[in-house]
Amino acid sequence: MAEKNINDISRDARTLFAKAAEAAQRQNIDYAIDLFNQVLQREPEFYAGRKALRAEQFKKAGSGGGGGFFKKMMSGAGSSPQVARARMVLGKNPGEAMAIAEQILNGDPNSSAAHRIIVEAAAALELPRTAALSYETLAKNSPKDKDLAIEFAHAVSEIGEGSRAEQIVLDLLRDNPSDGDLSQALKNLSARKTLDEGGYNALEGGEGSYRDILKNKEEAVSLEQEKRSQKTEDVAARLIAEYEARLQTEPDNLKLLRQLAELYTDKKEFDRALEFYDRIKSSEMGGGDSSLAQAIANTIVKRYDHQIAGLNPFAAEHADELARLQAEKLDFQVAECRKRVEKFPTDLAVRFEMGQLYFQAGKISEAISELQKAQGNPHKRLAAMSLLAQCFAKRKMFDLAARTLQNAIKEKLVFDDEKKDLIYNLGCVLEETDKKEDAVEQFKIIYETDIGYRDVAAKVDAFYAAQ
Repeated sequence: MAEKNINDISRDARTLFAKAAEAAQRQNIDYAIDLFNQVLQREPEFYAGRKALRAEQFKKAGSGGGGGFFKKMMSGAGSSPQVARARMVLGKNPGEAMAIAEQILNGDPNSSAAHRIIVEAAAALELPRTAALSYETLAKNSPKDKDLAIEFAHAVSEIGEGSRAEQIVLDLLRDNPSDGDLSQALKNLSARKTLDEGGYNALEGGEGSYRDILKNKEEAVSLEQEKRSQKTEDVAARLIAEYEARLQTEPDNLKLLRQLAELYTDKKEFDRALEFYDRIKSSEMGGGDSSLAQAIANTIVKRYDHQIAGLNPFAAEHADELARLQAEKLDFQVAECRKRVEKFPTDLAVRFEMGQLYFQAGKISEAISELQKAQGNPHKRLAAMSLLAQCFAKRKMFDLAARTLQNAIKEKLVFDDEKKDLIYNLGCVLEETDKKEDAVEQFKIIYETDIGYRDVAAKVDAFYAAQ
C-alpha cells in the first residue's frame, strides 16, 4: 500500500475533502473533523487528508475542546478502552487500528498512545509520511527520549528529508556530546543522505546508471569520509594533508579553511583550528557568516573542556586549577552569549541560554530577566519556567517558585521525566516552607509510577515511617 495524493483518490473522496476544507476555512471545526475522518475511512492512504485532519484536531484542542487535563493524562498513559481495542486489532487489521486511533485524537491530538498505534499501523501498511507525522507529536511530547528521537530521525530520513533527520539527532547531541548511540545514529543518517544525494534512489527508480554513480568513485569515498562523525586518526591525517596541499593553490577557498578547522578540532589541536577560523573571519567573504562566531565559540569551549579533562586529579593544585579553568570557561560563555543576545535580541532560544549561564554564574537577577523573556518560546517555555522557579528559590521567594512550578505542571500534559522533574522541584520548594504533607503529596505522585526516581522512595518511606 502506497500513500496517495489527491489525484489518486476516488471522486467521492475528493468531493468530501473539498467540503471538509471549506468547513475548516469557515472555522466549523467539528464538521471539518467529521468530514476529514470520512475521507480517511474511504482512503486511509491519503496523506494530505490525514495532515489536514491533524491540523483541525489541534485547532479544536487549542480552542478548549481537548477534553480536559485528566482525560489527556489518561489517554496519554495508554489506559483508554479505545487504545486497548486498537491494540487488539492492530496485528490483524492495521487500517482499523489507525481509524480507532484517529477517534482518540479527535478528543486529544497529543495522545502518545494513539500516535504510537498510528506509527505501528503505518509501518505495517507502508505509509512512511503518515508515520513521520505521528512521530513528530511523539517527539514533542517526550523531547528528552533519545530512542524516540532516533526513531523519529530515521522516519524522516525514510521520506527523503535527510538534512532534517540529521538535525533531529544533532539537537540532542548538543546536550549529550559523548553519547555513542546518538553519534552512531548521526553517522548512519549521514551515510544514507550521501547515498540519496549520490543518485542511488534515482537508480532504484529506473533513472540514472551505475556509471553516473561510480564515475567519481574516489571523490565519493572522500566525501563519505568527510561526513563521518567519528573520523579515525589516519583518515583525518590524510584529509588534512590533502586539504593543506590544495590550500597552497587555493588560499581563499573558505570551504577548505572551514574543513581544516573542523578536522583540527576533531584532533583536539584547538589552537591550530582557531588559526583557520581566524583566516575565514578576516576574509572579505567569511566575515558575515553568522555560523562562524558560533563555531569559534564552540571550539574555545571544547579547548577548555580538554584542558579540564587533562588535569591530574592527584596533583596538589588540582582543585585550584579546576576552579580557575571552570571560572574562565563560564566567563567566556557568558560574554560570548551576551554578544549573541545583543545581535539577535528577539531570538528567545538565545535568551534561554543566556538565562542558564547567568544562573550558573550566580547572577540571579539577570537570569530571571532573561528566563522571563525566554518563556515566550514554546519550545523553551517549560524549561525556562523550571529554571525561573529555581531562581526564585535561590532568592528565598518560595511562594513565587511554587506558583511558577504549579503553572508549568498544569501546562505539561505528558507524564515524562520533564514533568517528574517539575513535580519533584515543587515538592522540594514546599519542604523549604515546612509544608511537609503538601511536599510529600508531590513526591507520592512520582512514587506511584517511578519508585526509582531520585530519592522519592526515601522521602515517601520516611514520611510513612514517622506516622
